[in-house]
Amino acid sequence: MAVPETLRLLQVTRPRELTPGLRRELVTCWETVTNSGGAVIAARFPMPPVSADDVGPAVDDLVDGLDPGHERMLIATVEGTLAGWLVVRRDRHPLVAHCGVVNHVQTHPRFRGRGIGAALMHRVRDVARDEMGLERLRLSARGGLGLEDFYRKLGWVEIGRWPGVLRVAPGDDRDEILMTLPL
Repeated sequence: MAVPETLRLLQVTRPRELTPGLRRELVTCWETVTNSGGAVIAARFPMPPVSADDVGPAVDDLVDGLDPGHERMLIATVEGTLAGWLVVRRDRHPLVAHCGVVNHVQTHPRFRGRGIGAALMHRVRDVARDEMGLERLRLSARGGLGLEDFYRKLGWVEIGRWPGVLRVAPGDDRDEILMTLPL
């Protein structure tokens, strides 16, 4: 899997850094990922299918929370088009402020299999450690999609599961897989 030569990784640390065009691309990516069976949902989402009207407020909430010390968005573009993105957030409680959470890891379906997700995950490791001063990251993934294998290949370790806690549809309960990465 060759990473495209035109891959560019951007970091957004403040709401004002996100252009309206990039916001539209984030909404479109999230909508497409969700509707194609991706595991990325938000508290305010209905179950799929979702529309831009469902996704837009969730994107706005994420962008409004951006802050260089606590929450950053990493964006991958290929030839100027959004190919994937994620959010890394420092835990705010003093007992765990040395740890961070990676959320909303997405690769647009038309860019999958090209190393975009792996490039984002390598970059988030560096940003978390070198720029945010974090010592450990954590994330959760939906079982049944092979996501734990993807993260495992990148050095993440499964530390537990919540069996059957995610109800994707009636009769389709999935594990929530808890993973960590020491930095």
